[in-house]
Amino acid sequence: MGIDDITGKAKDLVNEHADTVKDAVDKGADAIKDKTPDQVDDVVDKVADTIKNVVDKATDK
Repeated sequence: MGIDDITGKAKDLVNEHADTVKDAVDKGADAIKDKTPDQVDDVVDKVADTIKNVVDKATDK
């Protein structure tokens, strides 16, 4: 199994489970915001949005 095989499998998994990954990112961000001061909410939202954008780009959505 080469790097191309691993990359292909990773892309297949992301394509198959993109919505689940993005939902998990949102839940994680909400949990972090619940436990931290309100002033970090914008940073958490920006990081979550960046991760979701990467998932979208990986799935060509």
